[in-house]
Amino acid sequence: MDVLAELAKHHAATICLSITTLDADLRRVMESRPSTAAARLAAIRKLSEAAIPVSVNVTPIIPGLNEHEIPAILGAAAEAGATGAGFTILRLPHANKELFAQWLTTHFPHRKDKVLNQLRTVRGGKLNESVWDSRMKGEGIFAEQIKRIFEVARRKAGIKNDQPPLSTAAFRWPGGTQLDLL
Repeated sequence: MDVLAELAKHHAATICLSITTLDADLRRVMESRPSTAAARLAAIRKLSEAAIPVSVNVTPIIPGLNEHEIPAILGAAAEAGATGAGFTILRLPHANKELFAQWLTTHFPHRKDKVLNQLRTVRGGKLNESVWDSRMKGEGIFAEQIKRIFEVARRKAGIKNDQPPLSTAAFRWPGGTQLDLL
């Protein structure tokens, strides 16, 4: 924390933590090993109190499963001190499509078709889109709806996305010569 705080004084550090859900039951099914949302919010609070710019990434947003939590996640993150926010809609490249469909069958069989159809809606009829401009946010009316929900919730939470740009101005080369990798 002390190193990050010192770097932050020189605009050389910022932190972004992801929060998928505030629902403990859903989190146990979606991500059983990572830190809980409460622990991540506590980390945001500690970083913010140390004057380290911190943002939250609501990711992955899974239409039909957790998109309704966007306002609550952003509100909790803002209350903890986050000053920036972003989001990513779930992408399913390669074999992830089959793994995710199997996961839905196991954990949410009654929602499986809805979730997969909504993902196809934001991915141009597919479960993944690799085009740079749309692969993280999706496209179409449902992706636009998620974006609007996110933006309204971000503004309502008071998250302005006004973090300072990172700078290398305080970087100093340690001197000496660098060893060759050969």
